[in-house]
Amino acid sequence: MTTFEERATVHAFRDDALGEHDAVGLAEAIRRGEVSAAEAARDAAERVRAVEGRLHAAQVHLDPPATGASDGLLAGVPTFVKDNTDYLGLPTGHGSAAFTPRAARRHAPFTRQFLSSGVAVLGKTRLPEFGFSPATEYDGAEPVRNPWNTDHSAGGSSGGSAALVAAGAVPIAHANDGGGSIRIPAACCGLVGLKPTRGRVVPNAQSRQLPLDIVSDGIVSRSVRDTAAFLAAAETYWRNPKLPPLGLVEGPSGRRLRIGFLVDSPNGVRADTATRAAVTETAATLERLGHTVEPVELFLDPRFTEDFLTYWGMLSFLLGVTGRALGTDFDRRRMDGLSRGLREDYLKAWRRTPGVLRRLRRTREAYAAAFRGLDLILTPVLAHTTPEIGHLSPTVPYRTLIERILAYVAFTPVNNVVGTPSISVPAATPTDQGLPVGVMFSGRPGSERTLLEVAFALEADRPFRRVQDR
Repeated sequence: MTTFEERATVHAFRDDALGEHDAVGLAEAIRRGEVSAAEAARDAAERVRAVEGRLHAAQVHLDPPATGASDGLLAGVPTFVKDNTDYLGLPTGHGSAAFTPRAARRHAPFTRQFLSSGVAVLGKTRLPEFGFSPATEYDGAEPVRNPWNTDHSAGGSSGGSAALVAAGAVPIAHANDGGGSIRIPAACCGLVGLKPTRGRVVPNAQSRQLPLDIVSDGIVSRSVRDTAAFLAAAETYWRNPKLPPLGLVEGPSGRRLRIGFLVDSPNGVRADTATRAAVTETAATLERLGHTVEPVELFLDPRFTEDFLTYWGMLSFLLGVTGRALGTDFDRRRMDGLSRGLREDYLKAWRRTPGVLRRLRRTREAYAAAFRGLDLILTPVLAHTTPEIGHLSPTVPYRTLIERILAYVAFTPVNNVVGTPSISVPAATPTDQGLPVGVMFSGRPGSERTLLEVAFALEADRPFRRVQDR
């Protein structure tokens, strides 16, 4: 008889060309001739098909799958692009039923940067409508499910990417982050998710024209070295001269750091028991490794949460106005309940926009003040562990849904507003239900090297659990 746990857990790991390799390991095997890029792409496509019926993570499949470039740090590694980013010849649907997507005429700038690493694209991953929700769920379509327990959310908005990587279908996948959308699904699915400094990778095509650019592109991965390799490869393609060069980070540093930590959010949301335990346990590990860890406070404007929500509403309003650029049949009345609610709230408050933008831009002063004398700050990624499917569905009445979102996404948006880098890594101890918990490190602009070095140290001290080990 199949047990509940066996029914609830999904993974695709098997004895094939991918094995249990991460992206760096698979690229090395391809370079050594142990497997071919074509074999890796074929077996990854088979893995996706094996789990897709239960995870619902892929939006579009490229048939036949690409095999990638013959050179590049990640040459031949199979992957997916998130379905809010153009890939030549594939439709870009943004997770929305409000229009019929059309095939992209060219690669987005980030797609070109991603492809320069040599990765082989197999298709596109699902996201909630326009990336607004921290859960990849829909009105009238199957949600993306968490491979650790399919009754639970995979997070959002890069939930499709996180589900496929955690399940072992591909080693890495594209993600982007406008309020936590790399770090949230990484935390939910037991992955590494780094939101880079604003300007570390090429500007995001969707947000570079906005008054405050809050979106950064990156990946989700199962190992720290994969995230480090992606950033090194991206820098080889294009480097922002305004930021310190990064290079390839290959392990922990011997440098002893001063790390601040907090377990409850600056806007007053209290973390749940499992999340608090994850942060305090991580702080104790850091002290054992020789770092100085001390409590810190981050004093945000009391209106920060309301202001960020207003800005989010402005984005939904602008999409409703400009949607015909996405598809000639765009109908804002077909946007989901969350998108419509955000838009309607903004229409009531649009006169506040100049003050909202002014206050959000001033957040960098409070952030810098919290970092005086510190190298990094440790916090939860989310205020509570990943909820069951339906808790954050866009079919939930809007006021209830917003209350639930604000009680969940209480830590990540600050880095998007300030433009600073932040990384989610799995905590050593899962929840009583065996679900992952993420902890987050944030740094000053350009401090990705320090974030990666700390993540490497934690991974070396206690290797991250995989879904197949559950």
